[in-house]
Amino acid sequence: MQKLGDFKLPPFFNYPPYFTLQPVRETREKQIQLWKELILDYCRTQKIFVIGLEEEFPLFSNTVIERRAEWLDKVRRKCLILWHRIQDWADIIVNFVKDNGLEDSVMTVEELRSGTESRGTELQGLDRTILLRALKLLEHKGKLAIFKGTSADDEGVKFSI
Repeated sequence: MQKLGDFKLPPFFNYPPYFTLQPVRETREKQIQLWKELILDYCRTQKIFVIGLEEEFPLFSNTVIERRAEWLDKVRRKCLILWHRIQDWADIIVNFVKDNGLEDSVMTVEELRSGTESRGTELQGLDRTILLRALKLLEHKGKLAIFKGTSADDEGVKFSI
């Protein structure tokens, strides 16, 4: 089985038609589903949250079969990768807060993604855009308050879970 670092690539990755958009609707839908699952799985295991579309991305080429995916729409520059829905990230935050006894505490946004408590959790290294979207959802639900600091590094969160 072919690997990309420590990530095991599925057998279909060496199948040339996988890299060519299929003309038959049912086949194309299956192909797109396989691509989505592969990208999400790879990004989840490698903790990748944003793909720069003008940069080389390891899944989009296969030197073994000399194939390469091509972008049809060059206007877009980056793609946000959500292997969890924003609601699911919000739930992960709530569970993190409860598991660590932080129900009535204050933390910076940066501590949530890189602090001691977040080490080894899904929050460690979480993309700031995704984290802020999940926090805003929780704020809307009345579970926390976000307050601005003098810089992005000291934005804070007061939990009331």
